[in-house]
Amino acid sequence: MTPPKKMLSGQNCRGPVPFGFGGRRAFLQTGLAGFATLSLPNILKLKSLCQARSPDATNGDKKAVIMVWQPGGMSHLDSYDPKPDSGSEYRGPFKLIATKVPGLQFTELMPRQAAMADKLVVLRSMRQTAGGHPAGSMQLLSGDPDTRDKPKPKYPDWMAVSNYLLAQKGPRNNPLPAYVGINPPTEYNGPAYLGDAYSPFIVSGNPDSPNFSVPNISLADQDEVRRMGRRSSLRQKLDTLERSFDQARDLDALDAFETQAMTLLTNPKTKVAFDLNLEHPRVRDRYGRNAWGQQLLLARRLIEAGVDVVTTSLSGPLCGRVQNWDDHAVNQHVFDAMKFRSNAYDQAVSALISDIYERGLDKRLLVVVTGEFGRTPKISYAASTGAGDASAPAGTSQPGRDHWPRGFSNLWAGGGLQTGHFIGATDKRGEDAVERVCGPGDFLATIYHHLGIDSAHTLIKDFNGRPTPIVDQGKPIVGLTA
Repeated sequence: MTPPKKMLSGQNCRGPVPFGFGGRRAFLQTGLAGFATLSLPNILKLKSLCQARSPDATNGDKKAVIMVWQPGGMSHLDSYDPKPDSGSEYRGPFKLIATKVPGLQFTELMPRQAAMADKLVVLRSMRQTAGGHPAGSMQLLSGDPDTRDKPKPKYPDWMAVSNYLLAQKGPRNNPLPAYVGINPPTEYNGPAYLGDAYSPFIVSGNPDSPNFSVPNISLADQDEVRRMGRRSSLRQKLDTLERSFDQARDLDALDAFETQAMTLLTNPKTKVAFDLNLEHPRVRDRYGRNAWGQQLLLARRLIEAGVDVVTTSLSGPLCGRVQNWDDHAVNQHVFDAMKFRSNAYDQAVSALISDIYERGLDKRLLVVVTGEFGRTPKISYAASTGAGDASAPAGTSQPGRDHWPRGFSNLWAGGGLQTGHFIGATDKRGEDAVERVCGPGDFLATIYHHLGIDSAHTLIKDFNGRPTPIVDQGKPIVGLTA
């Protein structure tokens, strides 16, 4: 496969908000604040969506996706595509270990995933053409071919597109949002011209924290539920105002915010879905009693409750000093950083994948683990800019790896796939994808295929009303489709 020349793009920067950040958003925040005495402006920040699959769909047959995002990009050479014979300028310090798949080796940082590699597929030949975090994320998440880092997305990401297309099938027969982001990637992507109504319901914070809670879900006081119903005249009151909103999608977003707010607050099932305390302690231990482990456990729990798309970023303190995977030498010691985060990462990902097979979710749920690119095969050295986890004191020379879009790896599991194999290859140094090269269009088409979306023939109107393909070039990857 060749990398796409032109695809639907979506940016790495936060998606444009139809209301803007000025008057319209302020107006809506004021209106929704009057809608209830609870902190409903937070609902706006959570960017909910209440629409989705047809009402006769059941959790047993509808498809779902969890995307686990590695912001900054994981070093493929120090994880899934080691090159032991590449020379000291390229080779990291980690030993190789055999996996359960003949011919497939990982580094010693991934023992749990190696032991259950028969339940996953490693794609070793991803390639895109953007070297910056914004443009790289745009390419992979929405297909934007532009290599420039832009301040906001031009095209919607695949999550918002899926949310929008599934919503067209009919009203949602589930109190939960169709698309949830648990500390999701939002910095360089968004719904773009689809509008805020198709953004995720965002759950932020550390799910492992004893006082973790999701605000604005499920009122316990039935009197308050009834009062909320009486306050739901906001829609009618707004209808009497002059229609200063000339964009229909502005109103669609307002409808979604209002309806989602009411649904989340008045349906007791919503609180149950988000409550990790209902999981057996052994299950929570299995995923890891840390932010990443509990994020992935919550993702699985939400899928079981009927959410269609869940995204979550593995970032924060578990990554090291700069709290992401951007392992430049100035940021942190790349090998210390990989070792620092490897136990939590390996445990959480292996637990999620094993769990979905044990629970019979593997046919309908596709799990994708990826970042926007890999890291440079050749090791660089620079002075640290600050001491911290996985970083030496400022001024100390330490090794790093920089951005590398020409060849990198990602992980796939579930989705009814024939697992226990790897796809593609990079060259002897891990610099270029050379066998079965896959581009962003192929990546997107594969996810859409799983969700039952025909990416080759699906168009969505952009801001100017022009029909725009959701994938301009790219096909589902053979070996990653059921």
